[in-house]
Amino acid sequence: MRWRYLLTAILLLGLLWGCALPQVRAEERLFLNVGVEFRGEVQLPVGSQWQGTEVGGLSGLTYDPRQRHFYAISDDRQQPRFYTLEITPETIVPKGVTFLRQPNGEGYPANTADPEGIALTPQGRLVISSEGVTATASPPWIKGFERENGQTIVALPIPKYYLPSGQRGIRNNLGFEALTLSSAGDRLFVGVESALAQDVRPNIPIYCRLLHYLRGEVAPVLLAEHLYPLENAGAMFNGLVELLALDNGGHFLSLERSYSPREGYGIKLFEVSLGGATDTLGMATLPVDLRAIRPAQKRLVLDLNTLGIPLTNLEGMSFGPPLADGARSLYIIGDNNFDGKTPTQVLIFALTAKP
Repeated sequence: MRWRYLLTAILLLGLLWGCALPQVRAEERLFLNVGVEFRGEVQLPVGSQWQGTEVGGLSGLTYDPRQRHFYAISDDRQQPRFYTLEITPETIVPKGVTFLRQPNGEGYPANTADPEGIALTPQGRLVISSEGVTATASPPWIKGFERENGQTIVALPIPKYYLPSGQRGIRNNLGFEALTLSSAGDRLFVGVESALAQDVRPNIPIYCRLLHYLRGEVAPVLLAEHLYPLENAGAMFNGLVELLALDNGGHFLSLERSYSPREGYGIKLFEVSLGGATDTLGMATLPVDLRAIRPAQKRLVLDLNTLGIPLTNLEGMSFGPPLADGARSLYIIGDNNFDGKTPTQVLIFALTAKP
């Protein structure tokens, strides 16, 4: 009887191997395969004012679902601040402005902070990053702030090899640009816009570094660091300007921005996965041979230049309220650089799932 059972098992196994089972590619296991659908554009006119300030330089965006409005960080080095905004598919309406304050309650002196990234914690506080200001030897930072009055409440630890010193550390105006919280709010990810000075070498791809923090009860703890491969856009300037966590499992959307005088702005949206990425924390200088290091993986979701509309300096990204048809929304906002001729541009997308 045993030989009959054995023969049956062999036949069943053969049938299973012969069945046309769906094949899953490694890329499909690595990514969530999200997509986006363009839904429209809205602008805030040039020179818009609110409570004696010009509403501009908006380089980071985050949504407050309880209050049903957005917070946008302005990278004005003279008066670091964030705005409360109501953004709909029809209008952008300023509702408030809050100046950043030091732990002692005083404002940040001019030219000591260049805030770029912003995120709202589940506890209702803000996390904001600054690129630093080379001209005044002001270091980059990542800090927590009270939402109500803009006062600093905590500074996050940063590896020493990020601090500008000679030919090392964050380069001028290429610091902590990208910042996001995981969907549960317990993890914080912060990325530099381009490679650290010591990692820039001829014929070596540009890798941005991403810091991964655990937000604890007492103080945030730095857990890991990963490399993000920057697209070779062939432009004069190219950088990672924003991250947006899709879940708590290491999946993100990333926004890369390039610029050349002839072509203008190039904007690309990617999906990013940290699955299997090497932890490079403590590696002060990247080795010349990077074959032993696995960076974060990414795939192109959308080249925004294919939308057929003029693009500005898009730098901030956030989920927003559900759209009219119930779809999950994605908002991307532009930094107009206070140039006196460029409006603040917001593009609105619906997040979709690819089949």
